[in-house]
Amino acid sequence: MKKVRFQLLLLTLSLGIMALFTHTVPKKKQALKRYLYVATPGIRNYLEYGGHGLVVFDIDNNYRFVKRIPTAGLDAEGKPINVKGICASLATNSIYISTITTLQCIDLTTEKVKWERKYDEGCDRMAISPDGKTIYLPTFEKDYWAVVDAATGDVKQKIVLNSGAHNTVFGLNGKEVYLAGLRSPYLTVVNAQKPTETRQVGPFSASIRPFTVNGKQTLCFVNVNDLLGFEIGDLKTGKMLHRVEVSGVQKGPVKRHGCPSHGVGLTPDEKEVWVVDGANQKVHFFDATVMPSRQIGSLSLRDQPGWITFSLDGKHAYPSTGEIIDVATHKIITTLQGENGQGVHSEKMIEVHFNGQKPVQLGDQFGLGRVR
Repeated sequence: MKKVRFQLLLLTLSLGIMALFTHTVPKKKQALKRYLYVATPGIRNYLEYGGHGLVVFDIDNNYRFVKRIPTAGLDAEGKPINVKGICASLATNSIYISTITTLQCIDLTTEKVKWERKYDEGCDRMAISPDGKTIYLPTFEKDYWAVVDAATGDVKQKIVLNSGAHNTVFGLNGKEVYLAGLRSPYLTVVNAQKPTETRQVGPFSASIRPFTVNGKQTLCFVNVNDLLGFEIGDLKTGKMLHRVEVSGVQKGPVKRHGCPSHGVGLTPDEKEVWVVDGANQKVHFFDATVMPSRQIGSLSLRDQPGWITFSLDGKHAYPSTGEIIDVATHKIITTLQGENGQGVHSEKMIEVHFNGQKPVQLGDQFGLGRVR
């Protein structure tokens, strides 16, 4: 009996030692890294606002400069062309940059240009489907949008609206795409599953410029020509609901875009709508929980703004002038600066989160509401 007990003890000890040495040590969970990707020249073709390339900033390190990724987008003389839009895809592991003539695809891991395609009627500010497979690419203020395969850049079909194709938003549910042209007071809504099926929202008081939509895709907030402020439309009934004008300042001449407000965005929690003011170099804040939205404050910026968007967590706002604004306090906390300390300005930026070398979450160039 003693011999049996001794053998059982030895067996137990042996199994314990084997388990100790064969036990797989769990891998240390990698910290999520959050970066802001800024495409330049993102203010016309002005290199003084940040040079040329894809400039990357570390969101969790006070937006410190990380690197500059070389990009395509050059004219026949080798000079950088105006960047018109930016989007990204987890499905293709790529970030896309449009210029007035081309669309380029850059691998998010290797940071190499996969392809650059030139399109006959040029390019403008595109949008990508939530599944990352399809890009709606407007021609450069021409008659149609191209429906593009995000993997190859091939055009699958065209949506002809004859409206001066310009800005594009893909709804978060992936079912509808919103198209705005420079020559039309109507916002066109496209069925993403059947792109030939469209309907219109409006008319608004003038041609639509930048715009955004809420997370439930029931409301749109649009800039229009000659308005310092924005208008609100009902995406379900197709009716314009309200016209909201900025108070306390006057309209004046603007250096770019030809309209007083060229940039509007919802905070991700949809509690506020922010609108830029080119003439007075300001951004104005409105309470979006009431209808019509009510003005609650303003903030001066370092240059004329032409765009506004927000971080995914809703804590920070990104005007095109390169300031980082704390959403809760409406105060500037830092500014984007390049590798030589120069200020970086751009109307084309997107947030990308990485787990190690793998991108795992993407933001959007538009200030979309995210309450769903």
